[in-house]
Amino acid sequence: MSGSGPRHGTIVDRRPNGGGLKGGVGSYVVRDDEDERYYTFDYRQIVTEGFRTIRTGERVRFHVSAQSPDRAEFVIRLDQPDSAEYYR
Repeated sequence: MSGSGPRHGTIVDRRPNGGGLKGGVGSYVVRDDEDERYYTFDYRQIVTEGFRTIRTGERVRFHVSAQSPDRAEFVIRLDQPDSAEYYR
């Protein structure tokens, strides 16, 4: 599947690794809907405007990295949260 077109999956885990300003930067794990394989990525691979974050349980579209077949890249959130939920 390496280097293939867009895939769809669900975020199943977030693993903090101690980086970032408060030690909260981590990697995420997405499970592919079709082949049920797991791929990891960090916030730099999230394609969005503004703050790059994803929550466990969210659905995403992604590509498998041609250089690292166990890594996801170009991750796009499919379940956009309601903005009112963030500004209460």
